[in-house]
Formats: sequence, C-alpha cells, structure tokens
Amino acid sequence: LQHSWSQIFTGETITLRCEIQGGEGKVWKYEWTAPNTNSPPTSSEYRISRVSVSHSGDYRCRGSSDYLLTGWSDAFRLTVSFPSKPTVTLQPSWTQIYSGETVTVRCEIQGGEGAQWTYEWRAAKLNTPPTSNEYRIIRATESDSGGYSCRGRRDYFFSEWSDIITLTVSYKPKAKLRADNTAVPVGGSVTLTCSVNPSSSSGWKYYWYRDEKSSEALTTQDAVFHSNGQISVSQEGLYRCRGGRGNPVYYTKDSQSVRIGKTVTASNRPVVTLYPNWSEIYRGETITVRCEIHGGDTEWDYEWETNSMIKAPNQSEYRIRSASSSNSGNYRCKGRMKSSQHETTEWSDSVTLTVSDKTVCKNKEGERKKENQRGEETVRRGGREKKTNKQKKKKKKNSWVTCMEKKTEETANNKEQHNNRKKKAPSQ
Repeated sequence: LQHSWSQIFTGETITLRCEIQGGEGKVWKYEWTAPNTNSPPTSSEYRISRVSVSHSGDYRCRGSSDYLLTGWSDAFRLTVSFPSKPTVTLQPSWTQIYSGETVTVRCEIQGGEGAQWTYEWRAAKLNTPPTSNEYRIIRATESDSGGYSCRGRRDYFFSEWSDIITLTVSYKPKAKLRADNTAVPVGGSVTLTCSVNPSSSSGWKYYWYRDEKSSEALTTQDAVFHSNGQISVSQEGLYRCRGGRGNPVYYTKDSQSVRIGKTVTASNRPVVTLYPNWSEIYRGETITVRCEIHGGDTEWDYEWETNSMIKAPNQSEYRIRSASSSNSGNYRCKGRMKSSQHETTEWSDSVTLTVSDKTVCKNKEGERKKENQRGEETVRRGGREKKTNKQKKKKKKNSWVTCMEKKTEETANNKEQHNNRKKKAPSQ
C-alpha cells in the first residue's frame, strides 16, 4: 500500500502494488482478486480513486511470464472508514479566559492519530493560520475572542470542518474579599473569604496578604487555611487577597483591603435605646434611636447596621423627625475607639422599630393619648406626663374621640344627610 497509512478514509486515493521478488528481469502479467470489482487491472499497480467503504476487503495478486505462473500472494486487508469530524478543544479547558493568560487551541481527529495530517484553521484574528494541530495564544487579549474551527487535509482529501468553539477573553479580573466580622472577638478569630467573579470561572488558588506594603503571602503560621478560598485570622491588620491559576501562574488584580480590628472588653458592649420608648410609632411622629456605650471616658466613633430602607448616620444618635414605614427595621450599633481605630466594641443587640401607617389621634392641643397597664391614661405634653383616672376620662370622652370613631361618626352623618335630602325631594 503506497504511503503505508494505517487508516484509509472514504474519498481518498490509494495505490496497491504487487511486487515479485527476484523477477526483475522478466516481463510479468498480473492478476488481482479484489472485492467490489469485475475488471481488475493487469498491471503491477491497482489504483483506486475516491475510495469508499465498499472497497474494504482482502486483496491478492500473482504474476505470469511466458509459461511461468507464481502462486497467489498473502491477502492484504484494506479497511476504509468514514473520517471522524474534527473537534476543537481549549487547553486549559476553562470556560472563561482573561487578558494576559496563555491558552492553546487544539484540533483533534478521533481515529486519525496515525495519519499525517495538515491542518487548516478558521479564526477571527489569524492572518497566517498554522498548519499544525495546535494554535498557542500567549498573553491573550480581547481581540483574540471569537470562533475557532479546523479541518484536516491529507493529499487531496479533506475532512469536514469542525464545529465552531467560541473563545471569550475578558478584562483582567479583580478579586473580591469578604469578612464575616470586622473585629476579632476576644479569644476568637474572623473568617475571610476571597473569590473571583464570575463564579463559573475555575482553577483558582488564593493568596493572602496583611498590611499594604507587604508582598509576602501569608503562611500557615499567620492564619488557618480552609477550602473554597477561606482563611481564619486572629490578628488585627489590613488584609487583601488575589487569585492565581495556570503555569506560569496568572494573577488577578488585588482585592480591596479590609481592616480587621480587635474587640475591646465585653463591659463596653453598646446598647440601643428608643426615645420615647413606645411599643408602636405612628407615621409623622419624631423618634430618636440612640447608641449608648457605658464604662470609662473613652471617645467613640459609631457605626450602625440596619435593614431599614433608610440608613442611619454614623453618630451616637439618629433622630427621625417625621417617621414613615421606611424607617421600620432592626437597628444595632458598635463603637470604634477614636484613639485606636483598630479597636472596636462588639455589636449591640438589635432593637426593632415599627412605624405604623395609621395616623395618630391627638386632641386639639396636639397631645398624644396613651393608656398604661394600670388602666390610667397618660398624656404627654412637652416631655411631661399627667395622669387622669377613668372617671375623668369619661367626662372628656368627646375631646378624645379616636380616629376610627371619628370616621364611623362622619360616615353616619353623611348617610343621615343623604336620607334627609331624599325625603325632601319632590316626587316625580
């Protein structure tokens, strides 16, 4: 078999040759036995153009010269198969490639490993495509993004084009650092998590650093390393991280820095209070949310955390002059020493503020009515309280009509007026 190819594909041209050792000086006539043919050649070469699967089988030959006839040759088995469609792969096989990384685009023809292929490529950026089965992109850029496909060629035979694989090269990513707490509790630790977006990108290892000027990555002596890009630290400082993958290692941009402080003693734990401390606040009222830290004469900066729609300022008091439902939520606070910003208190317990959309009922002097547990009524006026017994309340009932009572009374009056007008109307 000419070319001695181990595998023959449909559409190729092949030549089988019959050779008689020691018969070089004679004129030979050749006979062939072959599948799928009624008129085999009589020469020493059997040429098949555009071979098909039906040409598969055993081929034999023999020669005759004058009155001399050789025996039949051993059978040569020809196997013709359909070529596999090429496949383009990426190495490494990451779904997301970033600018500056190295990636290899590879063309693979299954079953054609022993064949001597020349490859053709279709690619957006390739002005002079390679003829090998690999295309190596060193320091990829956004312009390398696009579709890549390939096919194989052997003599005059061409395989199909592969399906297109799309390479997407994005800008260099920035790592993201998150801390479950920004202060190390007494005798405890803080967990830091480093990640690279999008989360579908893979193959990352994470490198951790403390303090801005440090280029030395943290080791197991500095932190406890967990899986999934997490570490636990018990030392205060300014932490940052970055991701790396590949060989040579490709690094992301550094994350934003997160300052981890030290928690001061438990005796300085703050308390959140509401003033006035009513169980329900009505729309339009004024309320003050206060953060109090007892013990010592330390000066503090304050930090608030709330799930309300309106965020509290970083002061010891948050005065809400006209409350609305947007102010409803849980409030907690902590303090940070002005003299040492690394040292903070623990978070206070949360206090829930509920602002009702109902309108508060007031008397003509603008006083709010509230009844205490003893059944006595408390009237707040200018910060002072006065109590009236139930008997006095009955005498002043008309001046303390509730909103619902007023609404019911107005509805009844309107109905009565309507009926009176109906009675006075002349009959038709």
